Amino acid sequence: MTLRSIVVVGASLAGLRAVETLRREGFDGRLALVGAEPHLPYDRPPLSKELLSGEWEHDRTVLRKQPYDDLDLELRLGTAATSLDLTAREVELVGGTKIGFDGLVIATGSTPRTLPSVPALDGVFTLRTLDDCLAIRERLDAGARVVVIGAGFIGSEVAATCRKRGLAVTVLEALPQPMVRGVGERIGARLGALHVEEGVDLRLGVTFEAVEGDGRVERIRLADGSTIPCDLLLVAVGVRPETRWLESCELVLDDGVLCDETLHAAPGVVAAGDLCRWPNALFDGEVMRLEHWTNAAEQGVFAARSLLRRAAGESVEPFAPVPFVWSDQYGVKIQCAGRFGPSDDLEITHGELTDRQFVALFGRHDRLVGALGFSRPRHLMQYRRMIAERASFTDALAHARTAD
Repeated sequence: MTLRSIVVVGASLAGLRAVETLRREGFDGRLALVGAEPHLPYDRPPLSKELLSGEWEHDRTVLRKQPYDDLDLELRLGTAATSLDLTAREVELVGGTKIGFDGLVIATGSTPRTLPSVPALDGVFTLRTLDDCLAIRERLDAGARVVVIGAGFIGSEVAATCRKRGLAVTVLEALPQPMVRGVGERIGARLGALHVEEGVDLRLGVTFEAVEGDGRVERIRLADGSTIPCDLLLVAVGVRPETRWLESCELVLDDGVLCDETLHAAPGVVAAGDLCRWPNALFDGEVMRLEHWTNAAEQGVFAARSLLRRAAGESVEPFAPVPFVWSDQYGVKIQCAGRFGPSDDLEITHGELTDRQFVALFGRHDRLVGALGFSRPRHLMQYRRMIAERASFTDALAHARTAD
């Protein structure tokens, strides 16, 4: 297959890394980058932390500091893709314009989930974009009383930022502990305790009945009849892959775009970032989809190389990384490596669970499959390497006993 024209749909981290890699690897044909937002690619993690707190202004979130001239890009920002025709090899954009391609990188990421019972009142937000962040920050500047629905990473980071600013914040979580489905009861309880220690009104195992207000949010009514005054409601109940524009094409959509181990979804079509589902050989071919910064960056690079090499008839090694994610909350750096769950064996090392510095190791069938650290970055990186090397859980525990 000869690639004369490549289109990258999605102008965020994965898409930017893809176009940079394509040029770096020698592709000199037509290259278009399509993005639904009007902004040049920017970093999303600061949206719930440094930018939201007011420590940064939005220019510090720009991902590429140098000009785009060297990339020789056809930039189409503020223009969402609406459909894909694999037979005609065309992407259709809002307004009906069509862009042809020989190769395609799909990197449209994800979009926040909403709750159908939440009305569209002024003061109700999700957080995904730069514009979302700046609108929320304006309310925080005015001293808003904040309620967050959802105690995942985004909801927790926003709660931590609000407390850093001295604002009252209530977090509502339907589960018995934050993130219990992913990290288990013991770690979930520690995450919850972190909120309480910092003065968050954390309410677990609760559901809200209604969001009330006259044109703007004024209160949240819970199922038990109690109410919480509220000027700003953040709905942070997860995201879904942004694949709606692909529903009429022949790609396999199953909680994302289903790809092979080289990130190909079809001949000449690769995916990267939040919407990519692929079998990770490092975890026995488990089909996974990751919503993390590191994955988006690594997949953007890999997908671009994979597209070029497969087109040239070269073999491509499987994409088989150790998943890695971090979150900053209340001065604690929470880092997770691997693929683990509540049913895995768990041991606390390098500190105690009640501390703000420790490592939790996760094992399965005597294999180290994951590590979670509170402000233990050096140790966490050691275990990330051990996971990549398929170390045994026994060896990991032995290492923990002898490490600093």
